[in-house]
Amino acid sequence: MNPFLPSVTPAASGRALSRQFRLARLGAFAGLAAAFLLPASAFAAFGLTSSGGFYTVDSGAGLVFMVNQSTGDISSIKFNGGPEMQDQAKGSHISSGLGTGTTVTGTNTSGVIKIVLSHSPVTHYLLVKSGLNNIYMATFVTAEPAVGELRWITRIISTTLPNAPVPSDNRGNTGAIESSDVFGMSDGTTRSKYYGNQQAKDLTVRGATGSGVGIFMADPNRESSSGGPFARDIQNQTGGDTEIYNYMNSGHEQTEAWRVNVLHGPYALCFTTGATPAVPDMSWMSAQGLTGWVSGRGTVHGTASGIDSGSTGYVGFANTTAQYWAPVSGGAYTCSNMKPGTYTATLYQGELGVATSSATVTSGGNATLNLTSALSHPTTLWKIGTWDGSPKEFLNGNNISQMHPQDVRNASWGPVTYTVGSSSIGSFPAIQFRGVNSPTTIKFTLTSAQVAAHTLRIGITCAYNGGRPSVTVNGNATTNPGASSQPSSRSFTVGTYRGNNTTFTYSIPAGDFVVGTNTLAITPISGSSDLGPWLSAGWAYDFVELDN
Repeated sequence: MNPFLPSVTPAASGRALSRQFRLARLGAFAGLAAAFLLPASAFAAFGLTSSGGFYTVDSGAGLVFMVNQSTGDISSIKFNGGPEMQDQAKGSHISSGLGTGTTVTGTNTSGVIKIVLSHSPVTHYLLVKSGLNNIYMATFVTAEPAVGELRWITRIISTTLPNAPVPSDNRGNTGAIESSDVFGMSDGTTRSKYYGNQQAKDLTVRGATGSGVGIFMADPNRESSSGGPFARDIQNQTGGDTEIYNYMNSGHEQTEAWRVNVLHGPYALCFTTGATPAVPDMSWMSAQGLTGWVSGRGTVHGTASGIDSGSTGYVGFANTTAQYWAPVSGGAYTCSNMKPGTYTATLYQGELGVATSSATVTSGGNATLNLTSALSHPTTLWKIGTWDGSPKEFLNGNNISQMHPQDVRNASWGPVTYTVGSSSIGSFPAIQFRGVNSPTTIKFTLTSAQVAAHTLRIGITCAYNGGRPSVTVNGNATTNPGASSQPSSRSFTVGTYRGNNTTFTYSIPAGDFVVGTNTLAITPISGSSDLGPWLSAGWAYDFVELDN
């Protein structure tokens, strides 16, 4: 049945039926004609135009944006005929904007628009494929930008994109509680661009939505970033703008050097009517002449053994130009799509490196590398925590990535007295602050046969302000250790416990112990003064144990 025509019933007859049919048919044809005569602007036209110092890009599917030909900033974004979304006082751009003097060139070839932004040391690519509402990107750098971080930042007027991740939504805050980037709310909770961010291995498509629109960042390729599989960095922030990022590197608790003379990406800014999209195919970008693109790649596979029961395993690979990782499943792993080169391979138990080796990748090759944990397991009198490079099992440990330590949603940090054999693991503090919850006291009982020389080990995942543990046993001081090697930035107040895993070892003579109840106190020491109770010398715990 023709959907433009009414159904004809037996009740209709003769001339009336004939007249009804003719009118309906004329109406249908008129409707079709009107549709074909709609203004051309009702149908998006894929294309690239240049006027008034700006490139205008039309995806042909509803996305229209403008690029400043002097700076490379995106200066306008509209979607499906809706209002201007781009903050007109700021651009969307790479790093903090390349600035005047940027060379901006645009081409439209075979259904692909490519805009190249070049300002030493950065070459940035914006690409659009006909009929797709995605801005595909990649960034080549010969040196770290002067701003000290490499990021793409999208700045959208927050009223047009109000539905954003809550931990990084700063709207309505009562003022900064730390530096100028961590904020308090009237109910005692905290917000910051540092909170709610995913680990690199878990990155998903993230963004924000508004009425009839969603903007999302798809950044699946972290090979040129820094920090490995467990690093976190900024993904979103909402204030006057809703900001959507791809952080490729930064000085935020950075545990390894920046990777330069490499292509970062590809990644994509995706526009939808609100639904979260899948990661789009980006393989077609290999034919777009992007500086630093590497097509010939290889694989490493093998077994991974010796990981403690109940712990997850990962195998990571890193050299000066790339990083990769793969989960261990059933005692085996496969890491694919790797650039040729020689890598340091690390077997992780949780987030704790427990074995290292070397692997060489060749184009089209599939190398074998079997890894076995070298983690020692001495007999212990008692143990608090799990050797896994994470404090998440401890008091407030799961909150570190979501909120500031002073947030009212955290339980009191203490000081804590933990009694071996009766206290719950969740009562032991995830973080030791010199200015907040020190000392942490551990009580334990020894028999006469156990009064002997023992070794105490304290594992940490990161430290701030040179903090390291000073230990007394029944009032007897042990030898204080030196500081561990850690990034110099803030850590657990800005949503991460991921630094350099370190184990401190203390030899305790038999004469320091007693039969019955013993008291061990742990206090941070540092050669540096503190900036405040929360920004005080300290660390995040991994484990504490007294070896037999």
